Amino acid sequence: MQTLTTLNFVSNQIGVDGAQHLANTLQNNATLTTLDLDRNQIGVVGAQHLANALQNNATLTILNLERNQLEDVGAQHIANVLRTNMTLTTLNLDNNGIGDVGAQHLSDALQNNTTLTTLNLGWNQIGDVGAQHLSDLLQNNTALTTLNLISDQIEAIGAQHLADALRNNTTLTDLSLAGNGTGDVGAQHMADLLRINTTLTSLDLTGNEIGDVGVQYLIDVLKNNTTLTALFLWCNEINEELWDEINQLIEQNSRMTKL
Repeated sequence: MQTLTTLNFVSNQIGVDGAQHLANTLQNNATLTTLDLDRNQIGVVGAQHLANALQNNATLTILNLERNQLEDVGAQHIANVLRTNMTLTTLNLDNNGIGDVGAQHLSDALQNNTTLTTLNLGWNQIGDVGAQHLSDLLQNNTALTTLNLISDQIEAIGAQHLADALRNNTTLTDLSLAGNGTGDVGAQHMADLLRINTTLTSLDLTGNEIGDVGVQYLIDVLKNNTTLTALFLWCNEINEELWDEINQLIEQNSRMTKL
């Protein structure tokens, strides 16, 4: 076990007891770098066991806790780790019933974290208030490069909070808001952001109830933006003429690879 670097327990239903055994291993193991516990029902107590172990672990860099029913309290336990852990670079908390309170715990913990670069919080219950908490994170954190908020509950106000925070952020390159409900107003906030931000390279607004008005804002700003290379707009309410304009924009802009 001393030479093991990757451990995959996907869909094994290890539960709380299994999480505790793994925690005991993590406290003594000095080689494991990747731990995948997707769909294991470890719950809040299991998250606490793992969090306690990771306080002293200095090797694990990738942790996947997707679909484990962590909720806000479990997110708080993981957040406590992030205050002191300087090894984790990727954390996946997708589909865990995490709401605005959990988002606040994570945001507070990551204010001064300098190692985590990827945070996945998709398919949770994070709304506009949670987006505001995450915007506080984006204003202060200088390490995070990828933030995934797919299929949460973020609407126009939440999009505004995130856009305002990213005006001065110089590290985040990939933001996914697919499957939320930002609408035309949210699209306008993102367009205003793209007039100023020179770091973001990928923005996913798939399935956000954006219509022709919102898309036109984005098209207009992309004519002058020099950093964004991928903008995803599928499953919105866009007329055929605007799609033609989008395709022309791609043809005229060699930098833009996906739109």
